[in-house]
This record gives sequence, structure tokens and C-alpha cells, in this order.
Amino acid sequence: MEYELYMKEALNLAYLSFDDMEVPVGAVVVKDGKIVGRGRNLREKKRNVISHAEIEAISDACKNLNSWRLDGCDIYVTLEPCPMCAGAIINTRINKVIYGAKDKEMGAVSSVISMFDLDFCHRPKVVSGIMMEECSDILKRFFKKLR
Repeated sequence: MEYELYMKEALNLAYLSFDDMEVPVGAVVVKDGKIVGRGRNLREKKRNVISHAEIEAISDACKNLNSWRLDGCDIYVTLEPCPMCAGAIINTRINKVIYGAKDKEMGAVSSVISMFDLDFCHRPKVVSGIMMEECSDILKRFFKKLR
């Protein structure tokens, strides 16, 4: 399935963050069947609160497409986006958000709040639970390793 193909790419990026002792979240932006942006959590390395996987992937896609508008693009992310990332997704007009694990503490797609259901100028489509077990497992292993 197409969803799993791109989610595996996002998971590969999450594993890189895991190895760097970053919260293991990865994201890819896809347009017309091609990955145009890649990102992973880099908050510790960059010492920057906005260096979430989605923001990094969106920034990469904007650079590669030479536009801040990402209409026609989908984003695959291993963890449900937070409010900041959901806001960036809305502002860039990403078409669809595909995510793996729910985030019961900061999730802004369905867990804590459903930002995409609010009256913003753009409402991306959502597909959740893709490779949820794998996406959840890497996070559980990371936090267990920290303890």
C-alpha cells in the first residue's frame, strides 16, 4: 500500500532521531508520488523548539519546490502533529496528513483538539493509524531507554 511505503520512509527518519537521542519522530512530504521534503525531530541538536519533524520536512519541501504553498502535497508523520505543526500544515495548504501513532498529550488532529475541524481557510484530509504499532513502539522504546 502507498501509505505504508511513505510511512516506512518517515520511520527511517525517526530511527535516525532515536540514534541521536532525539524523540523519534520522522516526516516526509510527498507530491505526485515523489518525496519532496524530509524531516526528523532535531530539537536537541538544534536547540530549537520548532525543530519538529513536520516543520523540518515542510521547510525542506518549501525549499525544494521553491514555494511556501504546498498544495497538492501530502505529509506522512510517525506521530500525530502538535498544534504548532498542525498550524504549519494549515498555512502551507498541505492536502492530506497521514500519521501513525496518536499523541494523547499534544495531538492536535484528534487526540487533544481537532484543529483541522475548525473554521480555518484550509482543512487537510486526515488518515490515521498507518503502521501505528511500529510508530508507537519506537516511542515506547525511546522513553524506556531514557528511564
